[in-house]
Amino acid sequence: MTPRAREVPPLAKPRKPRLPAVAERVLDNGLRVVAVRRGGVPMVHARLRIPFAGRKPEHLPKRWALDATMLHGTAEHSRTELAVAMQEIGGALSVGTDADRLQIRGESLAKGLPRMLELIGEVVTSAAYPSDAVAGEVERLQTVLRQRLSQPAEVAAEALRHRLYDGHPYGRDLPTPDEVAGVTAAAVRSLHRRWVVPAGSLLVLVGDITPARALDHVEARLQGWSGKGTARLPKPDVPVGGGLTLVDRPGAVQSNIRLGGPALPRTDDPAYAAMSLANVVFGGYFASRLVQNIREDKGYTYSPRSGITHGDTASTVVVEADVATEVTAPALVEIAYELGRVATTPVTAEELDSAAHYTSGILALQTATQSGLASTLEDLLADGLDVSWLRTYPERLARVTTDEVREQAQRHFAPARLATVVVGDASRVQDELGGLAEVVPADGG
Repeated sequence: MTPRAREVPPLAKPRKPRLPAVAERVLDNGLRVVAVRRGGVPMVHARLRIPFAGRKPEHLPKRWALDATMLHGTAEHSRTELAVAMQEIGGALSVGTDADRLQIRGESLAKGLPRMLELIGEVVTSAAYPSDAVAGEVERLQTVLRQRLSQPAEVAAEALRHRLYDGHPYGRDLPTPDEVAGVTAAAVRSLHRRWVVPAGSLLVLVGDITPARALDHVEARLQGWSGKGTARLPKPDVPVGGGLTLVDRPGAVQSNIRLGGPALPRTDDPAYAAMSLANVVFGGYFASRLVQNIREDKGYTYSPRSGITHGDTASTVVVEADVATEVTAPALVEIAYELGRVATTPVTAEELDSAAHYTSGILALQTATQSGLASTLEDLLADGLDVSWLRTYPERLARVTTDEVREQAQRHFAPARLATVVVGDASRVQDELGGLAEVVPADGG
């Protein structure tokens, strides 16, 4: 007997999030500190965000070397001793950089917060960058970069950055192995002295802490960090679409398609919520139109998607799809079709409701852990927002109308507004792509 189909119940109304207790202080040296209580686990997570806007091309390989060697010891501790000291308080430190920032991530048992802050203070004030360690990491990074620059997805991402932000630091994320090879320990130390300063920096602490007391711990251990001058990248020119950049990869069995264009920055403006939902409906989750079209219906690709990335001075819509070489042009036709459809025809009430619930749910998941809340707050605070955004953003999502989604889709998802990059075998795809748009070989080649 065939079981009777059961109606799927409607989605429940999202719960209003409870905002955590927050304390904030700006130290005399310019460091902004925000401490947030989130109990449940006896841990504390730190996110130290230091503006790190290297404007010159030579800053890129130096930044990579600094990232790799910043934790290779301080004036007080060797690399091993630093790692052991963090392990003794149940934690670890890590470093990462991008065009906008240097980020030091730390975690420890809550009772180990004072010690973790001492060690972070050592790193920012007296990182040693031993010559042998820098030389070893420089050699390792050359191998890493050769590998990454041989991967088509990396080539496509870098080509899109170059297409959108040529001449701006956002236009490159990967130095060449030869550029890294020329970096010395002295150059890294100089970069640290110039850019690793407290003025304009942000420290976020989240965990099983008393916020006001945590601020006192920070002041006692980081007030001695000194240095002036803040770094912020200039705004790049607004990228525009038109034409198609083809990066030749002879013999490739698949093509890597990337489209990108300008997006709204993360703000409390209702337009940002509407743009975010336009992205979700188009390609931001599995039930999106793009996935249903070129994955579920056509079978062109396994994981097409779209998203919005945020830098300090520019935000970008990015569309991605990796497809078999023989369906490169048809896939691009379908992507353009779905972009045009979301930009010119209203989304349905059901699509809008599903996208709003999904987006609110993802935010709730991202902030459900101490670590996730710390990373989210770092981004919000750097964008000029505050903890109240965690409550007001889902409310704005719920109020977005279909007309507002279409308005933002016209501004940010219309095909003519997006630049297109394809990495693939030019001998097999160029003629068909030429029927869709003017094809320009990468770097004028």
